[in-house]
Amino acid sequence: MSLTLSLDFQYTTSIEKLWSALTDSSKLAKWVGNIHSGQAMDNDFKAVVGHQFQFRTQPTEWWDGIVDGEVLIVEEPNRLSYTWGSGGETHTVTWTLQDLGEGKVNLHLEQTGISNAQALNGAKYGWSKWCGELEKVLS
Repeated sequence: MSLTLSLDFQYTTSIEKLWSALTDSSKLAKWVGNIHSGQAMDNDFKAVVGHQFQFRTQPTEWWDGIVDGEVLIVEEPNRLSYTWGSGGETHTVTWTLQDLGEGKVNLHLEQTGISNAQALNGAKYGWSKWCGELEKVLS
């Protein structure tokens, strides 16, 4: 059985700025971090289909600090999808951006392939925290 995480976030920004925050590796490093230590995660992300990338941070007793991924879909500025592999599991993360008008953008996250409720809750916690950090990068 596979579980899916689905979350929506609204930001006061332009769709172009939000797209850049999701696809520029230096901006990603500012909001995708180690949720335990708060340290940034180095990455070599590029929004190019087929590009293989890593996010790296200090390992902990529970985790090696590495996320491996491959870019699957790039439809600027509306959709981005990639694999997200860590801790023996590989999920698919898909971001859908929707311009709501009046300077508001909806960011929809769907993460599929999650094996159990504990992993689902961990993903929900992590992305919720990171998307709060994302708001700071956008302002």
